[in-house]
Amino acid sequence: MGAMKWLVIFSLLGICSQAAAQSDITVSVFSVTSKTAILRWTRYSGASSYKITVAAKSSPSTPIAFAQFGPNTVMGSVNSLSPNIEYVFSVEALDNSQGVLSSVDIKSSTAPEMMDAIQAVKPKDSQTLMLDFSLKTGATHYIIRVQSANGFYREDTVSSSPAEIKSLTPYTEYTLSTLAVNSGGRSQPSPFVTEKTVLPPPQLSASSPSNDSIVLSWAPVANAVQYTLSIYKFGSNTDMKQNTSDTNLTISGLDAGSLYIIRGFAWDPEGRQGDIFCLCLLTGPPTPASVSVSVVMSNSVAGLSVSWEIEQDGHGSIQYHVMSDQNLMCNSTSSSCTLSPVDCGKVHTIQVTASNEAGFGYPSNPEVFITFPCQPESLALEEPEEGNCTLTWDTVPHADAYTAYIKRGDGGEETCNTTSNNCTFHCQCGYTYLMSVFALNEAGSSPQGEILNHTTVPCCPQNVSVSLVSTETLEIMWTASRGAEMYETRAVDNSEVILCNDTAPVCALSDLSCDSPYSVVVTPCNDISGCNRACKAHTKETAPCMPTNLSLNPKNSSCISVSWTANNRAATYTVSASGDDGTHICTTSGSSCDLTELPCGSTYEVSVIATSATGQSLPSYSDSLETEPCCPVNLTVAQVTQAMTNVSWSHAKGAHTFITSLTSRRGHARCHTQDSHCLMGCITCGTNYTVTMEAFSQSGRNSSCTYQGFSSSACCPSGVKLYRMASNSLRVYWRSAGSSHSYIAEMVGSNNNYTCNASPGESSCDVGTVQCGDVYHVVVAPLTPEGSKVLFCAQRVYSVTCLGGNVGTVIYRGKRSLD
Repeated sequence: MGAMKWLVIFSLLGICSQAAAQSDITVSVFSVTSKTAILRWTRYSGASSYKITVAAKSSPSTPIAFAQFGPNTVMGSVNSLSPNIEYVFSVEALDNSQGVLSSVDIKSSTAPEMMDAIQAVKPKDSQTLMLDFSLKTGATHYIIRVQSANGFYREDTVSSSPAEIKSLTPYTEYTLSTLAVNSGGRSQPSPFVTEKTVLPPPQLSASSPSNDSIVLSWAPVANAVQYTLSIYKFGSNTDMKQNTSDTNLTISGLDAGSLYIIRGFAWDPEGRQGDIFCLCLLTGPPTPASVSVSVVMSNSVAGLSVSWEIEQDGHGSIQYHVMSDQNLMCNSTSSSCTLSPVDCGKVHTIQVTASNEAGFGYPSNPEVFITFPCQPESLALEEPEEGNCTLTWDTVPHADAYTAYIKRGDGGEETCNTTSNNCTFHCQCGYTYLMSVFALNEAGSSPQGEILNHTTVPCCPQNVSVSLVSTETLEIMWTASRGAEMYETRAVDNSEVILCNDTAPVCALSDLSCDSPYSVVVTPCNDISGCNRACKAHTKETAPCMPTNLSLNPKNSSCISVSWTANNRAATYTVSASGDDGTHICTTSGSSCDLTELPCGSTYEVSVIATSATGQSLPSYSDSLETEPCCPVNLTVAQVTQAMTNVSWSHAKGAHTFITSLTSRRGHARCHTQDSHCLMGCITCGTNYTVTMEAFSQSGRNSSCTYQGFSSSACCPSGVKLYRMASNSLRVYWRSAGSSHSYIAEMVGSNNNYTCNASPGESSCDVGTVQCGDVYHVVVAPLTPEGSKVLFCAQRVYSVTCLGGNVGTVIYRGKRSLD
């Protein structure tokens, strides 16, 4: 920003601060260059102008320049100064008569003079440039300004020349200039120069896949046109150098176990060498040769001593690793080591491998070594039949033959030589044998192995008898056999096996399957040799099976069909029904039969038994049977009221509840009771009823009973009225319920009673010479065919008054039921 622009800004600031409070003028240096100084001050009230006077600090009384500014200016510059000179600046606030209102002195140096052109710029590496420039008198330090075309800008402070500019971007063009700095400020920058950093180094990755080669690889370097790699062996003057445009390189024909120094750099399109990457790598060790193996013993433990030849020319330490494919290994820095312990009967493939800092080298040629055979294991004696024994064992790897030694308990001994894994010899029951087996090959005999102690099986029992002692139990007896400590009795049929173990020569096998033939074998056993499974079997059948799923199905009131599930092969079945009147029986070879002539009202327990030549089964689970209950012999129906009857009956054997029904075309009535009588309502008068009964037993069986019909009484008339007639007579009138009955009318007073009759079809009758002044109960009832009166009709009450000495008014007093 120019000095005049700052003057305008501070003049405006002075106008805005006219209202500020009066204070002493203060001055500061805003900026300086080599020939110009800009000062800033505060506005002083009443000042009409401001004056800056400049003098060298060495001659403060000799001004060399001055400048004067208006009242509204608070910032001004002084030009034509000399570089790197310390000056005294005096600022005065003047009134209208040029009198000094306030003044302040301030000291400041001008900046050094403009820097000369940079003398030299060259890359140091891909991120650093080296600069040479001329120093300036009075400068305390220097600023190097760095810029690039992509917007990068940075200023580095240095104290002298030459200087390093670090942390730059590889292969990038930079513009550089220098500025001298002292306490006053900065000089003008030197003329710009341009320089480009070199390419970054390739990031080499190296490995030694074999002990005579090195493989190099690296990521491509941007803008690289070629790569140069050099390699030389440590301690020699030979330097191999190769150029390539690829990003990998394999170098072969190297010495094993040697240290190599590798350097690599890239070339840019301008032909400049890039930054260098350097690394050291050791090739793999040489391969051990002339490997030999021998057996050694240490503290009765066998081992393999492995030795080899080593090369004396190599860099660094080398360790040797001896490995066997039998999971044995040892390590050494010398030319031998021992693999221990080693097992018998093993084929060892042994290799020696050297290793150094580079890794593992090539293993030596494999050396094969076979140890002596192991002792046979898993000795076992089989006795497939009495008197013939076979000794078996597991085969041993690398064994050419076997020798078996067999010693009998009485001192006898046999030897068996074979190339297989078994020997057969004659043996007898009850003897103990001691047996051992040795394996042989060219290296010798195996160590002492397992000694098998075997006792042969006991002999089979004699005089075996099998008898059936219950429906599902067999008793077996025999004479004791030699060598037997326990007997296992086994009974087998088509579906199951039953066992009995005992030390006594008798056994009972229970819970057998019914109606089954069993094969029974008595097997003698002892704790050492086990059991003799070659003994003869004996056959015996069990009793028939108990009939199951008993079912009773009534055919009629005196006959029941009994059925069941028959699971026997051949049997006769007997059905028994036991009751208070005795036992009823039927017999069949099938699965059902009928029990007949069973009396009513009886209860029976029914079961079935199966019989065969072997014996008799258990009886089936019983089932209860009830025959139909008996009907009451006598039943009586008595009418209690016009709409209700009382039905009663005599005792019925086996009956528990009764349903009695009166049925007609006009309706029916019924009752359900445990008693021997019941009341039945809803009876219609003048109706013929059919009388029936159902008698039920406790299990729900029922009998239907029919009795003589019942006719209800004739219906009582309705609308009964009493009318006065002549000559002290009264007429009784009603509405008839039918035309087939005669009626009788009765008038009962406190002193006199009167009656009159009406033939069928008539609805009134007259009563004469009636005494007046009395209350009469009037009843009109139909007559039965036998001439008796129906007793259920209602009474009506009338008062008969007197008129003079004759019947006067007849007054209806109400209706009463017949008590």
